[in-house]
Amino acid sequence: MKLTFAEPILSRVGQRIIRLLARTWRFRVTGEGPVTDLIARRRPYILALWHSRILPLLFSHRDRGIVLLISKHRDGGYLADLASDLGYSAVRGSTNRGGEVGLLGLIRALEAGNVVAVTPDGPRGPAEKVQAGIVSAARHASAAIVPITANASAEWRLPTWDRMRIPKPFARVNVIFGTPILLGPAKDDARRALGDLERVLTDLGAES
Repeated sequence: MKLTFAEPILSRVGQRIIRLLARTWRFRVTGEGPVTDLIARRRPYILALWHSRILPLLFSHRDRGIVLLISKHRDGGYLADLASDLGYSAVRGSTNRGGEVGLLGLIRALEAGNVVAVTPDGPRGPAEKVQAGIVSAARHASAAIVPITANASAEWRLPTWDRMRIPKPFARVNVIFGTPILLGPAKDDARRALGDLERVLTDLGAES
């Protein structure tokens, strides 16, 4: 069976290579203050990131017990293995139509006091277009949505649906938090949140 481009990268051999590569990355974090405030107020929150930037963010937030929403596709299985080795827990599912099982798992994780992370354009795109499931999960759990990105000074772009980004050796990786998005009870608030999240993630990705 022909492998996709993502599978060799996320296979066991690929995981070892990525781990060695990640040890050379130089991380710098900015904008984390509002997240610290959410933690102090015990407000649940969801980290929202584009699927293409998941690898450096997995390493910058490892061993914190974060719960990830990971697709049930085969390449999601490789990602789940890597995430588990880095100290994450996983809920298998998606944020798109038919992803109710995954969203229910996210809501339960949030209500149990966990931080969760979601790629709102996953598992299969369209790339950098927010799907509605993340807003539904945030509303049901009364959680804030925290946009986050990772911008590398030098990187490879894979020929996958999301153009996955892998920082090159010794790259500087800027991890940038956006202002938390808070949801109100009205339907207009949900539509606004979808637009705001997509705009903020796009803007953060353009920062150096």
